[in-house]
Amino acid sequence: MSVRNKSIIIISAILFADQALKIWIKTHMQIGEEIHLFGNWGIIHFIENNGMAFGMEMGGKPGKFLLSLFRIVAIFGIGWFLNSLISRKANLGLVLAVSAILAGAIGNILDSAFYGMIFSESFNHPAVLFPVSGGYSTFLHGRVVDMFYFPIINTHWPSWSPINAGESFVFFRPVFNIADSAITCGVISILLFQKRMFKGLN
Repeated sequence: MSVRNKSIIIISAILFADQALKIWIKTHMQIGEEIHLFGNWGIIHFIENNGMAFGMEMGGKPGKFLLSLFRIVAIFGIGWFLNSLISRKANLGLVLAVSAILAGAIGNILDSAFYGMIFSESFNHPAVLFPVSGGYSTFLHGRVVDMFYFPIINTHWPSWSPINAGESFVFFRPVFNIADSAITCGVISILLFQKRMFKGLN
């Protein structure tokens, strides 16, 4: 199998898993609803965010629009870079890592671009796909669906701590999705194995 076909399979698999899970979550759960997988350590916790990966926010509607445009430009840039790597017969690990990053970026921009147009709101009841009355928002103003929550450590800062004394401490606090995971795994792989991946690449 060619490297290009392997890249296409990785991208397609990540996108299918990401979108299938998001659509299931949207149409079967309401915002804030939880399914406990591993007690209180591993939870499907449905939230939506307007911003970046892991629930970070950026500047309201104008910030959301600019972020969506940036994502689209980034996707084209990453796609061009990936095609260049394949053409130059780059290390397979590097090609697959960039493929995962591209798939994750596409997965989240699909939410931002289209979910507001094709879903009803998810507050108080599961969303309806293609509602008769129209979606909850407009093009590029949809919210990204997140669901994975792993609060492995859930405790409080000690009273003697010089910072946040007595306050709640949760690790790992961010809620994320498959697309976020793909981007993170791709970036970490490149950082860890960059010498091997970029060896011989001119």
